[in-house]
Amino acid sequence: MFKKKILPKLALVMTALVALTLSACSIETDVSSKVYNHVKASKTITWGVKYDTSLFGIKSVKTNKLEGFEIDLARLLTKKIVGKNGKAKFIEVTAQTKIPQLKNNNIDAVLACMTITDERKKSVDFSTPYFKAGTSLLTKTSSKIKSIKDLNKKGKVVIVAKGTTAAEDIARLAPKAKIRQFNDYGSCTNALLAGQGDAFATDNGILAGIAAQHKNLHLVGGTIAVEPYGIAVNKGQTGMRDAINQALKDAKKDGSYHRLIKKWFGKIPGFSIKEAEY
Repeated sequence: MFKKKILPKLALVMTALVALTLSACSIETDVSSKVYNHVKASKTITWGVKYDTSLFGIKSVKTNKLEGFEIDLARLLTKKIVGKNGKAKFIEVTAQTKIPQLKNNNIDAVLACMTITDERKKSVDFSTPYFKAGTSLLTKTSSKIKSIKDLNKKGKVVIVAKGTTAAEDIARLAPKAKIRQFNDYGSCTNALLAGQGDAFATDNGILAGIAAQHKNLHLVGGTIAVEPYGIAVNKGQTGMRDAINQALKDAKKDGSYHRLIKKWFGKIPGFSIKEAEY
């Protein structure tokens, strides 16, 4: 009697539990692949990129088109992820807006000189690094500032862009210097040219692009902190992150990644491609 009545009921309960578990796993998989499934279906990836950063992402005054290493990389990765007919769509982001834009689902991924940090990992998931960036210093060629040590004095002013990690580096390595923040790299460059600071601190690649446009500015002191760039996706979107990682891996293997690095940074005096690429 016990076996006849209890065992069938137990079997039903076990079946229900298995079904519930499989359903939960399916829901979890769907959520983690939401962005990836969307871009595969639409064959379009919307990238958050820079519009004001020479060599990486900038809108040409002559052609009114976006150009730069990250723009080309976004197009390359798009085709590797969604196919040769894939379309890369671009939306401008700044240091302050890139994570909010991602959180609001306005963009699928951020490819905008974004340093991988533990703090940012709380809000987003990063791909493997694609550019070995590091904080450096930009000064006027007439300046006596030659290294970070020269800035660690009372009265010295270091310019940084809001939302970047440069402020933390300067506070740690030159605590006596005053930090003055501006909204974007263009404003920082204008402030340096206007004499509102002794040096402009941010990533080496970004400063290289600025120096290439201004003969009276140059990089000094080498790299004071190595901080690689990664492509960010919304927290939990592992499907999209994994697709980006695979596309980066393929691009490095077939040489297309190296060709883009060489195209944009190969002719910059004093800039080492080997030190920048992965």
